[in-house]
Parts: sequence; C-alpha cells; structure tokens
Amino acid sequence: MPRRLLVVEDEEHLSEALKLNFEAEGFEVVVTADGQQAIEAFHQAREENRPFDLVVLDLMLPKKSGYEVCQEIRTADREAPVLILSARSMVEDRVQAFDVGADQFLQKPFSLAELLARVRNLLARGEHRRAKRPIERGDPIVEFGPVYVNFRNHEIKVRGVLQKLSPLHLKLLHYFVVNEDVVLTRDEILDKVWGNSSDASTSRVVDNAVLTLRKMIEDDSSRPRYVQSIRGAGYKFVSDPPPDVEPNDAGEP
Repeated sequence: MPRRLLVVEDEEHLSEALKLNFEAEGFEVVVTADGQQAIEAFHQAREENRPFDLVVLDLMLPKKSGYEVCQEIRTADREAPVLILSARSMVEDRVQAFDVGADQFLQKPFSLAELLARVRNLLARGEHRRAKRPIERGDPIVEFGPVYVNFRNHEIKVRGVLQKLSPLHLKLLHYFVVNEDVVLTRDEILDKVWGNSSDASTSRVVDNAVLTLRKMIEDDSSRPRYVQSIRGAGYKFVSDPPPDVEPNDAGEP
C-alpha cells in the first residue's frame, strides 16, 4: 500500500503543487486548508485504521495554527512524523515548533529535492523505529549501539567494558532514554534532572553533562549519533539512528 501523507497548507497553488509532486513519488495524499480540518482528518484516519505516515504542516493557518495542530497530533500519537514548512524565519519560531513536537523544520521557499529527501528520511526513520522493540518507560535494562545500561543496578557497559557514571549522569541518560525522539530544551532538562539543586545555576551545566555523557557512549563525541544537538532548541536522544544518517554536529544547540 502507498504511504499516506497529510498536507496542511492554505496556499492553494502550493498545496496543489505538493500534492502533484508527492503523488508522482507514489504517495497517497490528503490535503486540508486549515488547522481544524487537519485535526479532523488526522483523527478520522486513525479511527479508520488508515493513519497518516507523515504530516507536512504549515504554521500560519486559518482556524487553528500549525503549532496547535502539531501539539494535538503529538498528544494523540508520539510517533507520527511531522515536517513543518513555513515562511517564518526566527529562531523562536523553530524552537516553538520543536517544543510542540515537530520532527523537522523546512523554511519556505525550499527546493523540491530537499523536501522529498526529508520526507523519505522521516519515513525511513519511522520504519526503523517500528521494526525495533520500543524502549518502554519502565525498562530497567536498555541496549543501544555499543551501550548496555541497567538502570536498576546503576550499571553501564560500553563495548562490554564496565564504565563509571555518576548518579547525575545516569539520571540524565535515563531522562533521554524515556523521552526518545523528543526534542528536550536545556531548561526542561535542568528542571527534570537537576531539579532544585544549587549546582544547576545555569543551563551551561546541561551542555557540560551532555559532553561527558557523549564521551562515554558515542563513537566520536564530536559527531554524536545518539545524543543529538537540535540547533536553537536543545537535545534529542535516538537509540537506533538509521545507518545512512550523518552523525550530528556536537556544537551548541
């Protein structure tokens, strides 16, 4: 069966062009022109057991904004890939989009080749996640890449070698693991991992802790694959990145 895409775009000429090009690639496409229609179409597809494989979403929409649509989609389904297409160019817009659960953000105007590449990448990632056993919140033992972690026993092995990891860094790793594929801001990480600790005076402590964690679990801490930087937003943990995805730049998010 062809992959199903939901395109949410109120500019008619653009939505028609997207539909034609996606259909030429073999996708089944449903187009909606406002946020309310998008939410209704998304829920109806799930009720009919024909969920969308990916949502392409504008931000500036009638009735409900793209932010509201994305947030509702993410509440109903944590896995459905959401690709934002927007003319908005401020860092704050990208941060807000990631905060409500978007997976990628592509600024208008964009090249068709890049859009199709991102769609294929997100769909491949979704297949990869469905193929593996999901990490559940209650899992005491987690394995990814060269890493074995037993959170119950506070034990971590990398390539079979037992490592020393402080309780704080273990807590940080656990927070990443149970929020896999979710973009986490540094303030959110501070609140959940450090809490009211006096050691957490600035968000810089998060960057330092992530750097320490990367040096232990990544093949190359300067080009991380598991704890990824999301520029302008924060960090995201991916337990099983597809092999064709380039390692992430470890620069400041």
